[in-house]
Amino acid sequence: MLRHRFGAMGTEWGLFLKARPRPEALRAMAEAERDVRRLERVFSRFDPDSELSELNRRGALRVGPELLEVVDLSLAARDRTNGRFDPTVHDALVAAGYDRTFVEVAAGGRGGNPRASATLRCAGSVRVDRETRRIELGPGVHLDLGGIAKGYAVDRAARILGEAGPCLVDAGGDIAARGGGWPIGLDTGDSTLTLELGDGAVATSGRDRRHWTRGGEELHHIIDPATGLPAGGDLLRVTAVAASATDAEVWAKALFLAGAEAAEREANATATPALLVTLDGRTLFAGGLA
Repeated sequence: MLRHRFGAMGTEWGLFLKARPRPEALRAMAEAERDVRRLERVFSRFDPDSELSELNRRGALRVGPELLEVVDLSLAARDRTNGRFDPTVHDALVAAGYDRTFVEVAAGGRGGNPRASATLRCAGSVRVDRETRRIELGPGVHLDLGGIAKGYAVDRAARILGEAGPCLVDAGGDIAARGGGWPIGLDTGDSTLTLELGDGAVATSGRDRRHWTRGGEELHHIIDPATGLPAGGDLLRVTAVAASATDAEVWAKALFLAGAEAAEREANATATPALLVTLDGRTLFAGGLA
């Protein structure tokens, strides 16, 4: 088993490849890390020189294929989740205090007015021209692609490693596996459930992962586009299983914002395996996960 860890996109990455340390396997490990770091320079909203930052600054831009694809995926996800997944929550996130990397946010210091985000615009206009690779943002619209971009990078890394053998990529709980049976530990309300993952992916969204305090109020990074505020509701976190980490990211966030009863019903209806943990510690299994 080859193992490699590194930090990128605000989290720790682990690459695992069931292969001997032959040149082709070592090249795949190195290539996967290089690709993740390159994508970080495309998608980071904290890097003023990233392609996403340039788009947010200028409002319109001819972009590279990766940014075009992820924005396209984000808009499709907004449509199929009835707006619960929304890439245009950027300004609401900033107003809630998530205006720097999470390490800096958690350390305290300056921060926005949490309630100001309620007046900020979500569900903003985004136009994508696939032929010219041009993206145009509506007036005052800015994009945050943090979660879905990380899922996209996980999927890319897994594809690269998968050419060299059975593999698993773990980016802070966003996990994709190709080949083999990989035991994955999922936190329930009071214990841990072990899931065997073959070809597929897992992602978790929750208010217990990235949270901070401003003005005596506890806030977190999952914005409800309907209010422009950190989401309320009765769920602590949601873990979703899907064919790709990109899709798992979308489902985890959309189900979290739906609330426990609606999330359970929707996961069952769409056959999306999901583990729901409520604020009062209950664990609900849905979508065929048991």
